[in-house]
Amino acid sequence: MRAQAERLHQSPRIRWLADSPPALTTVSRSGIAADVVSLSAVWQHVAPADRPRAFRKVVGLLRSGGLLAMTLRHGPDDGRGAYPVTLTEVEILARDHGLQVVRTVASPDLQGRPDISWTAVVLCLPDDGTGALPLLRHLILMDAKSATYKLGLLRALCRAADGSAGLAEEDGDEHVRLPLGLVALNWLRLYLPLAKANLPQAPGNRRGAEGLGFAGPGWQALEAGALSSLDLRVGATLGKTAARALHEALREAVDHICRMPTNYLAFPGGGRILEVARMRATRPSGAVVLEGASLSAFGSMRVPRHLWTAMQRFAVWVEPALVSEWMCLIQRYAATQGRAVDPGALAAAMTWSDPMREVALPRTRALALMESGIGVCCVWSGKRLMPDTLDIDHCLPWSAWPCGDLWNLMPAHRRVNQHSKRERLPSAEALQQAGPAIADWWAAAYLRPEDQVLPVRFASEARASLPGLLAAEAINGHEVQVAMALQRTRLRQDQGVPEWVWPTRSS
Repeated sequence: MRAQAERLHQSPRIRWLADSPPALTTVSRSGIAADVVSLSAVWQHVAPADRPRAFRKVVGLLRSGGLLAMTLRHGPDDGRGAYPVTLTEVEILARDHGLQVVRTVASPDLQGRPDISWTAVVLCLPDDGTGALPLLRHLILMDAKSATYKLGLLRALCRAADGSAGLAEEDGDEHVRLPLGLVALNWLRLYLPLAKANLPQAPGNRRGAEGLGFAGPGWQALEAGALSSLDLRVGATLGKTAARALHEALREAVDHICRMPTNYLAFPGGGRILEVARMRATRPSGAVVLEGASLSAFGSMRVPRHLWTAMQRFAVWVEPALVSEWMCLIQRYAATQGRAVDPGALAAAMTWSDPMREVALPRTRALALMESGIGVCCVWSGKRLMPDTLDIDHCLPWSAWPCGDLWNLMPAHRRVNQHSKRERLPSAEALQQAGPAIADWWAAAYLRPEDQVLPVRFASEARASLPGLLAAEAINGHEVQVAMALQRTRLRQDQGVPEWVWPTRSS
């Protein structure tokens, strides 16, 4: 049936995925949130014992305010494995998962079978329906804090959900598992500018990182300039000296995160929210690429799926709340120490240190290709570019999602980039139309077989920032383009980024 549907509806705005309840593994991993989920004549084929799990997974696919439409079949099995269903069962499942019953309609069988009848049910998901947003509000605003560490850990997780979700691994239906090294990497990026600005992170922290439990020799090496905070990113390649300094700083941060905020972040009724499994990472003997394997060497953190999903979908609201409360804590600590905090310095130090809008590397590659006689074309218009018409475009716009990964940087005609596409999201059709040109650019600029560096960086960055790319498998350009299309959909859904349509290659 799916194959026939694909033949009948060949649109780039439709993504066909092979999956089935109760696990729905592929769809869940995609990270897509739907306005409407329809289960038409499906529920009777789900065994009663599997229905709570299947319902929970389906609810996880809905965005806030989304609708779940179900048709319930009443009557004997027709030989295709139908189980009894009741409206009461669905109403109980809806109540348990925070959904509201909007409407129910009973109807006879459209095929005229006298022993078969149907009930259509429409359910709505208010808020996020999982309890994650109320839990986050409680942790951010009401939970007792003796330092900024709880907020630091939550923000490190929020940054991982927003920018490195590809490194999250499935851990059953209720959890995802993150590399502890990734959490610690984000932690260091958050705290380095705060310490540099002498902003207190605890009542007794008066200068720099003095008295902070994670500020050991590794941290001090980073402060002394062993590497920039902008080098603390997935995909970076570090030489031996820098790799050893970062290894020690990550180990110190992991120790502190496990001992302090992870230990004290708890549900309102009790019980730890986060679980960690420590591992002893081997000290680097040479250069290191910051990717899934090297960051997982420190262990893993188990995060409740509903919390992770909320951080992915609502990062644009959750992170500002974290930042605001963190700033209030800093100002409170400073006041108890008898000193004032400059608002501008505080805001600057709290800004996530995304890489600068740096396009030098792809520009250099494009110019080198031109000089060698290899044509470089605008991925959108198909027109051959010259040095004076070359622009480097962030395919998924920087203003909506500040991603400077290699896969996201494309050659474009200056007029198209600056006057037509600008800061808009390419439509599904535009992205599909540009697919061959994007693949050609990647192959020529980043994925040359003789290059020992850029292909590794390209793959590491793609796995970390794009959904659905498994860390254990080699990736190819087609898989990256599929993942790009999913991320495009997520930005369109979650942030409402305006779309840009490029009608034809000849225009």
